Amino acid sequence: MELKCGMRTTKCQLLVTSLCVMLLGLSIATLSTVTHYELRFTLISNVSLDNNAYKVIHHTAFYFGICLSMTLILAALLSSAAMVRESQCLTAMGFFCFALAFCGLIPAACWRYTHSTEVEDSMMDVYDFVYEEVRRNTSSFRRHELTAIHEAFLCCGKHSPFGDTTSVENNTCPPDQVHGEGQDCLREIQDFLKKHMDFVFLLLGITIGFTVYGMFLTSFLWFSIHFSSNLYRKGKYILRER
Repeated sequence: MELKCGMRTTKCQLLVTSLCVMLLGLSIATLSTVTHYELRFTLISNVSLDNNAYKVIHHTAFYFGICLSMTLILAALLSSAAMVRESQCLTAMGFFCFALAFCGLIPAACWRYTHSTEVEDSMMDVYDFVYEEVRRNTSSFRRHELTAIHEAFLCCGKHSPFGDTTSVENNTCPPDQVHGEGQDCLREIQDFLKKHMDFVFLLLGITIGFTVYGMFLTSFLWFSIHFSSNLYRKGKYILRER
């Protein structure tokens, strides 16, 4: 009786956890897609040079997020199916998907912690490169890229130690951002990325918590199914004719 009550409680908890994990998977997929195709990220990625790390980070984050979201959604579906059918095989597969997602989340969280400024630095390096290219010559292609960045981030120029930047800002900044009224673009890029990465780190932390809880529940459900099936077989007797 106690085993059945414990299994019923585990099923309810696993159902709620599976729904939350599925929502987290959809959220990660949405965030990855928005980050990959959002105007500001796309502009910097298209402008960045081959030796800049931002383009690699930009594409890697997208594919990692999509794979992680698919793994989480699959774990939620398998756990729900295992709960309904009381299948040890489906429960083990659900545990494996939770463990696989956990093994991907931990390195991602560690990378975010140990390389906290790498994305910001690479993005600001791209802006510095484009800005200095426009300041040194009159390339219409680079001027168009710089203008697009200013319009996307709603900023204007930067404080440069290499001379007057008024001519660059007058030609590339939006009308309402010229004459010192606009925000410094390097500061604006840094603030924008800090908010975005803090949200990503928060989402990763919540997902790690639910994957650990999912592993615990699926393992407990597997043992519950295993022992209940053994008890069920133990109560059966077979009479054989002599």
